[in-house]
Amino acid sequence: MESTLVEIMEGRTRLLVPKQSMVSKAPPKEPAFFNPRARINRDFSIIAYSTFLQKFKGPKIFLDSLSGIGARSIRVANEVHAVEKVFVNDVNPKALEIAQEIAKLNNVTNCVFSENEACRFLSLHSKRDQRGAIVDVDPFGSPSKYIDCAIRATFHGGLLSTTATDLTVLHGLFPTACKRKYYGVPVRAEYGDEIALRLILGCTNLVAGRLDVKIAPLFVQNNMHYYKTYVKVLVRTGDEEEMGYILNCKNCGNRHVIKEITRECEVCKSKAGIAGPLWIGRLYDKEFVEDMIANKEKFEVDKSCKKILEKCKNEADMPPTYFTIDEIAHMKKCPPISLAKTISKIQNAGFRATPTSLNPAAFKTDARIDEILSII
Repeated sequence: MESTLVEIMEGRTRLLVPKQSMVSKAPPKEPAFFNPRARINRDFSIIAYSTFLQKFKGPKIFLDSLSGIGARSIRVANEVHAVEKVFVNDVNPKALEIAQEIAKLNNVTNCVFSENEACRFLSLHSKRDQRGAIVDVDPFGSPSKYIDCAIRATFHGGLLSTTATDLTVLHGLFPTACKRKYYGVPVRAEYGDEIALRLILGCTNLVAGRLDVKIAPLFVQNNMHYYKTYVKVLVRTGDEEEMGYILNCKNCGNRHVIKEITRECEVCKSKAGIAGPLWIGRLYDKEFVEDMIANKEKFEVDKSCKKILEKCKNEADMPPTYFTIDEIAHMKKCPPISLAKTISKIQNAGFRATPTSLNPAAFKTDARIDEILSII
């Protein structure tokens, strides 16, 4: 097997990865899956997990239910010094062999390896004294079938991180499949990345409610082919409802959050589309993101991480949904003006506006579409 592997460096960890995964557009699943383009995803995980464990009181256990070759979990064991024990689980024995070699290569001794189907592995960790402070679910496609057992395996007050890669479903190409997997439907819109993240959080929240717990999002991140959510799992107290819908008017570009379904656009009175039910609460915990920014300097991560985290901090208190500068230009039938100039004009008119981490050419604002168009 060793002849098919190459050694690379990611963060401060040496990884052994299948040669083909470094040259193929779609990394092969044999002998084991590894996606080099998900490095930023793993970089953010290292920062987020380390930040979370700084304030977590309890056994600092990390459960990786779908580890592949262990790129994420062995980086956690090697780089996040607060973690006490890391469970590396996968159903593929070849992937686990590679993971064990990577652990040896980095002199990591706090890993426990197990070959199990993900839900069975998580079920084995569902007893109170067996749960993880941090649980990660990183599947091919949708995480929805693992969310129930993942929440059960997460310590109360612990962190659940979930990846989704079924972009076509979350972006509205298969609305029936989306409703089946995430309990809500999207609309096809310029801010589709945010709708996708809110559908994932909405699904997680609904499952949590059934288990008498609730979620509090700390951080979300998207890049190319995946979405990643980080939520704190809490004992349910109070009944503040953070589920709802996004009304999206294709006629005038208006969009806003609603609790009850109505089809009439408040701006142009046209019949509008509806996305949801989905999460309508915050996507980021501002204090947690600030701690991530401070913590980032301890790690060797992609330089884009800091810039993205700064955007997350600034948009943490902004209303849901964003506007792209191309969308505004199309409505005005003129060339787009720069993002910085657009934001400046909106702020000068007395509204709040900030770039968003979810799209490099987009902004969030508390101005309505008709107000934006009259300003630009």
